[in-house]
Amino acid sequence: MKTYILRPHNSVEPQKAQFLDTPEPSHTHTPTSLADISSQGSQPKALFIGLDVHTDSIAVSLASSVSTEVRRYGLIGGSQDDVLKLAKKLSAAHPKSTLKFCYEAGPHGYPLCRFLRSHGYECIIVSPSKVPRRPGDRVKTNRRDADQLARLYRAGELSGIAVPDPQDEAVRDLLRARYQISRQQHRGRQQLKMFLLRHNIRYGGKTSWSPAHLRYLAKIKMPFPEQQFVFQEMLGVITEATARLERYDAQLPSVVAGWRWEPVVRALMSLRGIALLNAATLVAELGDLNRFEHPSKLMGYLGLVPSEDSTGEERHQGGITKMGNGYARRALVEAAWHYREPARITPHLQKRQEGLPNAVTDTAWAAQCRLHARFKHLLGVGRKKPQVAAAAIARELSGFVWAIARQVQPHPSKP
Repeated sequence: MKTYILRPHNSVEPQKAQFLDTPEPSHTHTPTSLADISSQGSQPKALFIGLDVHTDSIAVSLASSVSTEVRRYGLIGGSQDDVLKLAKKLSAAHPKSTLKFCYEAGPHGYPLCRFLRSHGYECIIVSPSKVPRRPGDRVKTNRRDADQLARLYRAGELSGIAVPDPQDEAVRDLLRARYQISRQQHRGRQQLKMFLLRHNIRYGGKTSWSPAHLRYLAKIKMPFPEQQFVFQEMLGVITEATARLERYDAQLPSVVAGWRWEPVVRALMSLRGIALLNAATLVAELGDLNRFEHPSKLMGYLGLVPSEDSTGEERHQGGITKMGNGYARRALVEAAWHYREPARITPHLQKRQEGLPNAVTDTAWAAQCRLHARFKHLLGVGRKKPQVAAAAIARELSGFVWAIARQVQPHPSKP
C-alpha cells in the first residue's frame, strides 16, 4: 500500500522568491491556493516543479510562471507511480499550464525522467555542479533543495543534461564496469609488489606481469605460513581480475556490432591511439556529438580547457578544469600519447581504416600530422612537461573526434 505524506496547500505559507530581481505583481490579490495561480493572466502558463528525489520520498515544490512565489507542495512517495499520481493531480488543478519537472542527477539515474517523458510531461535532469548556490548558505534540507530547483528552473538558470537511450546506457554500464575491474587489477598488482619489496623479494626480469614474471611468482615461498597465505590471496585477486577483464574484452566486439552507434565507433577507430575500447568509450560517454555546436564546447565539457582566474588587465591560467566526463577525458589523454611518434599508417591502423569514407581517413591523417607537430613543439627545450603536453594534445584530439563523428550517421534506432 502506497502512503503519501502530503501537506494541505491552503495551510502552506507562501515563500518569497530568491535570486530574482523581478518586482512584485501590481495586482493586490495574492493567490492563496494552487488553483488561483492557474487562473491569472492570459499568456501561456507553465508550472515548474522541483523534485528532490530520494529512495523513500520525494520533496516537491511548485513555481508558477505567473507568480514570483515558490510553494512547497509537500512530500510524496519515492516510486514512479507516486510521481505519476502527483502529475495527474497537478494537471487537473492547472489544466491550462504546462507541467515542467526537474531533479538533480544522482544515484537514481534516468528512469524517472524517461518515465515522465513517456507520459507526455517535460522533465530535465540537472547536474548538481551547475546549480547556482549562495556561498554563505549553510542550511540544506530536502524542501529547500526542491524550492531552489523550482525557482531556478522558472528563472531559466538550469539546463538539463543529455539523457541517453536505454541501450546506450547499457553499453556505458558495461564499459564503466570494465574500467572498475582494470582499476582493481592495477591496485592488486601494486599491493603485491609492495608486499614483496617489503620482504626484499625483487624480480630481476625486464617486464612485469609477463608469462616469465608469473612463473617467477609461482616459485616464491614465504618464510611463514601466514605470509604465504597473504601472498596467495593477493595473487588470487590479480588472477581473478585478469580473467574478468578477458571476459569483458571478449564481450565488447559483439556488443559494438549490434549497437546503433557502430558506424561512429568504426569511424573514430581511424584515429591513431583510438582502438575499439577507447572509441566505444568515447561514443558511450559523449553520445550524439551533434549536440555540441562547436568543438570548443566539447573541449569544455570534457574539462580539457585551462582554468582561469583573471581580473582587470591581469590574466592567470592554471591547469585543466577536469570538469565533465572523466571517462572520456581519460580515454583521450591515453590516446594523445601515441602522437609523440611521427605520423604513419601502421598495419593495424590500415586495417581499421578499411572501408571508411575518404573524408574520415583524410581527417584522421590530418590529425596525425597536426598533433605530432604540436606535441614536438610543446616538448621543445624549456617548454612544457610531457603530462601538460599530453593534456594539450588530448584537447585538440577531441576536436578531430568531433569532426569525424559528425561525418558518419548511426544506424536507425530500433522501435
